[in-house]
Parts: sequence; C-alpha cells; structure tokens
Amino acid sequence: MPKSKVAVLKIRPDTVLEDINRLMKMSGAQDVLAKDATTILKDNISWHFPFPAANTTPWQMEGTILALRDIGFNDIVCVQNKTVVTNAFKGEDLNHYVPIFKRYNIPVLYNFKNEDMKWIVYSPKARMRVLPKIYPEGIRIPDNFFGKNIVHLPTVKCHIYTTTTGAMKNAFGGLLNTKRYYTHSWIHKTLVDLLAIQKEIHSGIFAVMDGTTVGNGPGPRTMFPVVKDYMLASADQVAIDAVAAKMMGFDPMSIEYINIAHQDKLGVGDVRDIEIVGSDISNESWGFRVGNNAVSLFGNLAWFGPLKGLQKLFFHTPMVHLFVLGSELYHDYYRWPLKDRKVFEQWKKSTHWGKLFEKYETGDVWK
Repeated sequence: MPKSKVAVLKIRPDTVLEDINRLMKMSGAQDVLAKDATTILKDNISWHFPFPAANTTPWQMEGTILALRDIGFNDIVCVQNKTVVTNAFKGEDLNHYVPIFKRYNIPVLYNFKNEDMKWIVYSPKARMRVLPKIYPEGIRIPDNFFGKNIVHLPTVKCHIYTTTTGAMKNAFGGLLNTKRYYTHSWIHKTLVDLLAIQKEIHSGIFAVMDGTTVGNGPGPRTMFPVVKDYMLASADQVAIDAVAAKMMGFDPMSIEYINIAHQDKLGVGDVRDIEIVGSDISNESWGFRVGNNAVSLFGNLAWFGPLKGLQKLFFHTPMVHLFVLGSELYHDYYRWPLKDRKVFEQWKKSTHWGKLFEKYETGDVWK
C-alpha cells in the first residue's frame, strides 16, 4: 500500500489553536474533505466527568473548528451520542464544549433524538466480518451521516477491551445505537466493519487526536493521566491509531483491529509504511499497560471468558439493566467522588493543560 501521512506536533497551551491549524494543514485535511459537504465533528465523551485524557478537550474542539473555517469549511455541525454509562448533555457541559458551540454558532445534533436523525437499515457493499451476525435484523445507522464529511476528535489512551482507543473506536458511538454492547465479544472486527461503512457513506474522513494529556491503564475512564504535549492528525484512521499505539509503547500490528484493518486495506497499520511529519517521535515509547478494573474483570468473563455462553441472558434480557446500573454505580458514585475527582483537581491545579482547562471553565480563555 502507498504510504499514509500522519502529522504529529509537540505543542504548548499558549499556541495550541495555531498549532492545530498547522497540524491539520500538514496532514492534508483540505485535500480529503469535500468542500461542498457538511462537516460533522464527532467528539469523544468516554465519561461525562472531565477526567484528563478521557474526553475530547475544549482546545481540541475549538482549534479544529477554527482550522476547518480557515481552509474553507463553514458548514459544520457536531453530532453526539449517549452510551449506557455516559450522559451527552452532562458531558458537553462539564467538558466546556457548550460555550464553544455558542461562540462559533455550531449546531449540535444527537443521534438518539428522533427529531435530529433516524436510524435506517443499511446494506454495506464491503465485506462485513461480524456486524450481520450481531444484527441479523439489519445494520442500522443514522440517516444524517450520509454524504457528509466526518472529523473524529479522539484522545490518546488505553482501552480495557481494545488495548488502545482512538479514531477507529470513535465511530462506535456515532454509528451504532445503545445496544452496541452486543458487539463486545467481537469488538475488534466490529471496528473494522464500521470503518468500511464510513468509507462508503462519508464524503471525507479525518481525525484530530489529542495527546496533550494521555491515558495509561484501564481506560477509557479509570486511567492514570500523563502529560505528553502532543497532538496528531490524519485522514487515515488506521495509521493515526497505529502511530498513537506506537507512541504508547505497543506494537500496533499486534493490536487486532489495527492488523485486520491493515489486511483489509482500509488504511495502513504498519508504521514502517506511514509517513510521519512534524515532530520527531522516533524515541517515543511510553511503556503503557492496560491492566484491569472492576468493570473489565467482569467484562472479560462475560464477553471473552467462561461466561460468554450466557451473553443472551446477561445482555439481551432485562438483566442488562443490572449491569448498566453496576457500571454507573462504580464509575459515578465510587470512582469519581472517592478517587478520580481528586486526580482531576490535582491535574487542573498542577499542569499547564489543567490550567488551560480551567480558563475554558471560567471563560478567561477568550478575555
């Protein structure tokens, strides 16, 4: 396959908006997105609480909007989704996207609101590896996505089920409804199927990935934040995930979703065949490890281990509400108040990115 391009820049809070503009131009956003199409911003809210590295950062959101406008894309809309453990409205508020949307007149649509979009059956032209088996009644995706550009806004972090999570995983919430937990036993192949679908329905695909503070450990929520001062951008969703995985210290081609997407020629997963422009990252290998938390230990048993045969009982009956409640209690009523809020407050107080986040919180960033 020809080399794909991934731009990586070491950046600073005082120049972050200009840096994102330069990053997107270096990686060719102006060449891969259709000028006559609406551009969807697909943010990443892994946890509605503002835990460092878990969610799209406000400067990532603002910088991408400004860069898109600078290269001639003025028809921009943000699309958000909910999950069984996150609240989109709470997330956009606590992560300070709402003032940005108001400042730049960005409409926000929700894929779970019937008045915003409908879920319609779609028959992909590409070979599907698992989705038809998971959804035998038909693969449903939002009608609003067809014929539009999409710009994904993930962060650099680990994930308990996919090792790393980034641009490819960011399509998960937008293109699958709240029953997407059905796919977890086949999560890697699901991400590959979703990328194939994206290539059919979108007029252009791009990603701007925030690595200013990155997430080590059992993500995408309960992590150990580490300041790294990087951002990445690319039109190749496989390549940007591979480069981020390499920086985290993983072998990208050993990660199933990257390897299969590379095999299916949906992008380039072998970093030897990726043109990395911008900062020199040849010595970046952070030694990250995923590990486990209470949720992943049960998930590994239920989706990949000895309880796999009971999935229909667990997740296709009202019993699923017990597991949803358990996850909510663990994350929102144990982890956040007793552990992770303290980590967030310390990050906000002691790091330059935390101090910038606080400026978005107070509005001082625009004064």
